[in-house]
Amino acid sequence: MDTKTIDGLAALAERIRTRRQAILDRWRAEVAKDSELSQSSHLSLAQFYDHIPTLLDKFEQELCATRRSEQTDAIEEQKHVSASHGAVRWQQGYKLVEVMHEWRHLHLCLVDELELDCDSHPEVPQKVRAAARRALARLSMDGLCESSSQYAQLQQTEAAGRVQDLEQVIVRLNEVERERAEEWREVAHDLRGNLGVLKNVATVLNHSATAEEDRVRSLRMLKSGVDWMHAFLNELMTLSRLEAGHERRSIEPFDAAALLKDLCNSMRPLSVERRLFLTALGPDVLAVEGDKIKVRRIAQNLLNNALNYTESGGVKVEWRIDETVGTARWSLCVEDTGPGMRDGPVTPMAYALKDATDLEASTLEAPGGEQPNAPPAPTMRSQSENRARTTATGEGVGLSIVKRLCELLDASLELQTKPGKGTTFRVMFPLRYTEN
Repeated sequence: MDTKTIDGLAALAERIRTRRQAILDRWRAEVAKDSELSQSSHLSLAQFYDHIPTLLDKFEQELCATRRSEQTDAIEEQKHVSASHGAVRWQQGYKLVEVMHEWRHLHLCLVDELELDCDSHPEVPQKVRAAARRALARLSMDGLCESSSQYAQLQQTEAAGRVQDLEQVIVRLNEVERERAEEWREVAHDLRGNLGVLKNVATVLNHSATAEEDRVRSLRMLKSGVDWMHAFLNELMTLSRLEAGHERRSIEPFDAAALLKDLCNSMRPLSVERRLFLTALGPDVLAVEGDKIKVRRIAQNLLNNALNYTESGGVKVEWRIDETVGTARWSLCVEDTGPGMRDGPVTPMAYALKDATDLEASTLEAPGGEQPNAPPAPTMRSQSENRARTTATGEGVGLSIVKRLCELLDASLELQTKPGKGTTFRVMFPLRYTEN
């Protein structure tokens, strides 16, 4: 490019920079008017803007570039930032179509900004205008492609976690078949197709000539396997209903503190059996709106997961009003003293949640003095040994159910863990809903 074009683009970049806040405000306003976008209304400004201010920085750097290498570097950084934005939107519970709608509104806002600049500065050469429009078109298309691609990859990771669980089901079934190959050759076939028949066979076994000790052991093993498979299939059915859109939320006022205390009391026998503490902390009353059945399901899945991974120490369940994110939210934290994500066996779904949480935590403070995102959830010191064991099955499906329920309730799901620390899941729920 000639010197006049380079100077013109640099001047344009500076004018766009000075109008940064106006551009972001208009983008948020346009998104708020879009009936297809509901999740954004429950985010603070910092969470909503996410990586977009950084993206605009890179766009301005591209316009100001004097060498091709500088321009190329700025474009590659834009792609990386766009991919990170897609990952955070996945973690925040956005649907892919909502991510695409946001990019459309951002593109139109920037197009209008260029047109306004042209009207205000008619002296700008046509070559400068054409170069700016071309850069904007590439920014928008690359941003949409990179965000959507990252979002799709995370969805595939979530699906891979379910495949891993199904593979574990097959392994579990094969172990049962090997244990009882001689006595239960025909029963093993029924295990694959009919759980009810399997329970009837357990009753018949009570009248067999098998030695008492072997019969008791076999019954215990058989019942455990049947109960587990029955619960797991119920989980798959729940996940299928959620993914098919058959689940609906029923919003009503309820006391979240009473619900969570009741859940902890019902789970305390399990924690006592495993010699783990189970602590419930929070205000005595927490009046919120939401779907109390689905909130309980989220908390129950996370608590089951924490108790399963924790070998020593225990689990803390904490609820509170969160006043740090700039919008009306309440949070549920489930903290454990397990070996932590990097040391313990975890599902691909958990890794995806951890990476997305880290990306959101790295978001820069929004322009205009807006407070940053909520600080990371607390984690307790690990008290569980790092020992090799097979990943417990069902947890990938359980976390997928939790994430789908969070999406249904306009809630965000975070996962925090560090070396030497346990694991914390935090769910940020809206305090109130606009629907009746």
